[in-house]
Amino acid sequence: MKFSLILMICLFLCARISLAQSVIDGSEEGIRGDFRLMFYNVENLFDCFDDSLTLDNEFLPRGERNWTWEKYQKKSQKVAKVILAAGGWEFPDLIGLCEVENRFVLDGLFKIGYLNKAGYQIIHRESPDRRGIDVALIYQPETFHPIDTTFIKLIYDGDSISTTREILYVKGKTNTDDTLHIFVNHWPSRWGGQLESENRRISASHLLKEKVSEIVNHNGNPLIIIMGDFNDYPDNRSLQTELNALSPEKEICNNKLYNLAYSFLNKTGIGSHKYQGKWGMLDQFIVSGALLNKSGFLYCDPDNMSLFKPEFLLETDNTYFGEKPFRSFIGYKFNDGFSDHLPIILDLWRK
Repeated sequence: MKFSLILMICLFLCARISLAQSVIDGSEEGIRGDFRLMFYNVENLFDCFDDSLTLDNEFLPRGERNWTWEKYQKKSQKVAKVILAAGGWEFPDLIGLCEVENRFVLDGLFKIGYLNKAGYQIIHRESPDRRGIDVALIYQPETFHPIDTTFIKLIYDGDSISTTREILYVKGKTNTDDTLHIFVNHWPSRWGGQLESENRRISASHLLKEKVSEIVNHNGNPLIIIMGDFNDYPDNRSLQTELNALSPEKEICNNKLYNLAYSFLNKTGIGSHKYQGKWGMLDQFIVSGALLNKSGFLYCDPDNMSLFKPEFLLETDNTYFGEKPFRSFIGYKFNDGFSDHLPIILDLWRK
């Protein structure tokens, strides 16, 4: 009986320790890496002006969402609050964002309060996405200097032009003189069903893998960081098989990819997104083995990816119980929240 009780206590403590490694609630003052990356799907950060080139009519004052200047300002201030909180005791060094409408909303976001003092620079361009939502990379010039930027168009089989958001690739030098290869992704959604839409995400994975292979062939032991909302889980075909992003529990090879979100799989109540009562990790960091093998001055460990989950980003789930992300909209009804996704964080360390 005593042995069983001791075993149960040990298992409970191990679970608590494991959870603490993977979830940040904002109370960990001063605990962060030497170089922090953040990714956040901000759930439709739109202005309230009509863009005749995109399908943004629902985000107009007379549109289906009654999207006004006041609501846009509230939304921007909430996103700014999340970025500030996620930085810990300093601003994040690199921030990947998706579901931003244009440069106007990005410029406005980084002029809010203390973010205006951070000196952030923005890498963004208008994508061919029908809805007008884009990806962007935000960086601190003091800690990261871009060398090369490419917006990679995704063209589906049978199409002649791209009609979805691009993959953003940025090569840059850190203040420790390490070269980082950064990819920001927002892969095609599961609209219409996971299996029915899978080929579109597989197309995205092939495009990404092609670029990664090119980098590996031209660089010895490249430090690659892939972030994004992949609309698939780490063990889905697009990521596990086609991209070949492995579990970091496997043997680490410098030029292979490892998905740090594997540690979140099969954890009850843990995820960046909640759908029909089930949490899952659609948002992920994938890194090259060279980062895990400490080939450069900057490195990370397999457990250095965290889910940013402070209480203010959550609300009660009255349908499926527990909690859920405090989102901006429930259907077309304004919920005055933050996003339907939680941010993720990756800390790099200096040797």
